[in-house]
Amino acid sequence: MSPMLALSHHTATRLAEVGFLLILIAGVWIAASEFLGDVARWNKFRMIVAGSALAVAGVLLIIAVHWGHFG
Repeated sequence: MSPMLALSHHTATRLAEVGFLLILIAGVWIAASEFLGDVARWNKFRMIVAGSALAVAGVLLIIAVHWGHFG
């Protein structure tokens, strides 16, 4: 592996923490959208935000595991 692509263990840990935090936020966001289902338009917006947070979290976790040797 090229040293230019490697992340330090501390940086990988931080990326993973941010990824896990985004997963937590997305889960709470989805639960809130189910409990507060007032307008269909807002439900769609909430699911888009939660899905985007999960996608970003997945990318951060992949980067942390692959290049930062986290895990």
